Amino acid sequence: MNQPANTKANAAPAPASFGTQLREAASDWLRNDGPNWIYVFKMVFAGLLALGIGYALDLESPRSALITVFIVMQPQSGMILAKSFYRVIGTLIGSVAIVVFVGLFAQTPELFLLASALWIGLCTVGSAHNRNFRSYGFVLSGYTVALIGLPAALNPGITFDSVMTRVTEITVGIVCAGLVSALVFPQASAPGLVRIIRGRFSAFVDLIGATLGGTTERKQLEATNARFVGDIIGLEALRSSAIFEDPEIRLRSGRLTRMNSEFMALSTRVHALHQLMNRLHANPATSAQTVIAALSPYFKEVQPLLTRESGEPVMSALDAADAALKLEAYKRELPRRVRATRDTLALDSDSAMLDFDTASELLYRVIEELHAYTLTYASLTQRRHEREEWEHVYSPKTSMTTALIAGARASITLLLLSAFWLASGWPSGDVAALNAAAFCAITSAAPDPAKATRTVAIGVVFAAIAGYFYTFHILPRLDGYWMLAAALMPVLMLAVLLTTKPKWAGYGLGICIFFPFLAVPDNFAHFNAAGYLNEAIALMVSLVVTAVAFMLLLPPTTDWTVRVLEKQLRKQVVDACFGKLGHLALKFESGTRDLMHQITMLTSSRPTLRQNAFGWMFATLEIGHAIIELRTELNGIRTEAPDLLPPSAYAALNRLRETVPALFGAPGRDTMAAALAANDSAIVEVQRAIGPHYRERSERHRLQRTLSYLHFIRTALLDEQSPLHTMRAGGAGNANNSSNPGARHAT
Repeated sequence: MNQPANTKANAAPAPASFGTQLREAASDWLRNDGPNWIYVFKMVFAGLLALGIGYALDLESPRSALITVFIVMQPQSGMILAKSFYRVIGTLIGSVAIVVFVGLFAQTPELFLLASALWIGLCTVGSAHNRNFRSYGFVLSGYTVALIGLPAALNPGITFDSVMTRVTEITVGIVCAGLVSALVFPQASAPGLVRIIRGRFSAFVDLIGATLGGTTERKQLEATNARFVGDIIGLEALRSSAIFEDPEIRLRSGRLTRMNSEFMALSTRVHALHQLMNRLHANPATSAQTVIAALSPYFKEVQPLLTRESGEPVMSALDAADAALKLEAYKRELPRRVRATRDTLALDSDSAMLDFDTASELLYRVIEELHAYTLTYASLTQRRHEREEWEHVYSPKTSMTTALIAGARASITLLLLSAFWLASGWPSGDVAALNAAAFCAITSAAPDPAKATRTVAIGVVFAAIAGYFYTFHILPRLDGYWMLAAALMPVLMLAVLLTTKPKWAGYGLGICIFFPFLAVPDNFAHFNAAGYLNEAIALMVSLVVTAVAFMLLLPPTTDWTVRVLEKQLRKQVVDACFGKLGHLALKFESGTRDLMHQITMLTSSRPTLRQNAFGWMFATLEIGHAIIELRTELNGIRTEAPDLLPPSAYAALNRLRETVPALFGAPGRDTMAAALAANDSAIVEVQRAIGPHYRERSERHRLQRTLSYLHFIRTALLDEQSPLHTMRAGGAGNANNSSNPGARHAT
């Protein structure tokens, strides 16, 4: 029987040898799981090293050094150094507060507890308001008062010794964590920083191509903006920690901060242009389609400017230098080309011509901001550069209202548990009080603090059971530090490994902190079963009370909190209207996006609330940014050519500046009607100032820019996808629906 000629070609490939499969499996494990296990071994080694040094130095409680290692542990050494720096600062400030409080109130425990509660509440406000490692310094300032101050108040004579011992134990833990992280298989922050920068630049290139190419829908734009907000905050967090470990990053710190600010401004420009074109697309008039057809060729020319000769998109800083040259040449020629296109248009209305002028002005601003962003990116190849000079630093801040609530919650929790401690005489009541206050501060920044506290509590249950077994069945059989370290290692490795898994991180954190607290003996070991159970119960009670406090005392996950943040989001427009112009655009951008990030974290499981919040963010960004540019343009006119506009135009523009903040402060039909009327009046006045008579090109261009800002504000107010649409007379429902035809791009 004849075999087919292609039998060999169709035969299945021979299976790989066992050795090949083993090598592939090992390579895959090293790439995916290897870094986690290296991190686990490093942190456990650092913790046990700190514990051994604590015993060698005859410190009162060496376990505090071990716990410090687990508290400051981070994957990158820069993050450890940053967190350790603020931990030391917080501990020193808290130590000073202890000395003051013990000196004033040692004889009156009630006043001491009241002063401690107020101090911890104040520190919690600072911790909740600052969402980077700086917040940890505030936490430690309060936590130190609770941890050392309560025992010191009972025995004032040991206050100074307790403070010095505590600072020494923390210092030992910090030094061990920092040295091990930096010397043993170090993981630097710089590579992660480079990945974020490159990934964001390439993602933005894709967004520009899709947005200006006409393939982006509103839902996709919302998701991309949410991701960009996270990238902005992530890059700033990495930058602020990387400067502790890498001198090259320190030399480029100003440019990295500048890139964040330029990226925010650029993404706002692209979004504004996209939304304007969406509105034109929703307009069936022939003139609107003529404007779209006139601008489409320019949109298609942008993405090739960000593409290498090989056809691949620009990614590295070295590639960006060539892209910056192409963008500079394109930006130089764009105004002349746009004027030539404008002269050929046959539009039947002033409104259509305004659409073209506004869109072309936005396009020029996009190219201008993109050129600046690309220049800064390209400058990173050089150690020193003039673009390093940058004053504005993006600093994420939580709403002060939310922070004050968190502070009040921590104070109330501490006062309630302290009152119970004093009334009941519970020997471990101080442990319950100080841990509840600490966790109120630590978890207040979490999206769902009650849930975070519950997961830590489950870890504490495991720590209490395992700690009892270790304390009364294993430790009495051990002899010396090395046997103790070998016995502790399995549980500590399991705990640190859990912290590397996002789903189990809370359980791991509970074990990391509270298993050593319960199971690791002091230099003078005490085997007291009743005392152990008292402390274990106190820890559980503190976490249960903390979780209940988060559920009952104005929980941050309620709709009320989201509405407060939305109100502050809208208030950004008020600041845009009346804030000082110096760096106002940068402050507006960072403030708006930071508030949106907070809302995004709180509404992860509530899509309706999130969608409405995104609607307000887009409306705030569009109108607020346009008002800032309008004010900047008018400031230049008033300074250099005050007669360019008549008094009636200035009066109309002032009315607009009053009615728009009123609209965002109290959205309603009346405020919406007043804002639209003021905007229309300002447009008419500026059009009269332009007039049909001859003006110099610079003067006409200035007035046309002013007019384009006013026109863009009007289109944003009338946008059917904006929450403001429901405030219009006859407006039908919230049009934040991507099924709306206007959600497609105009081009």
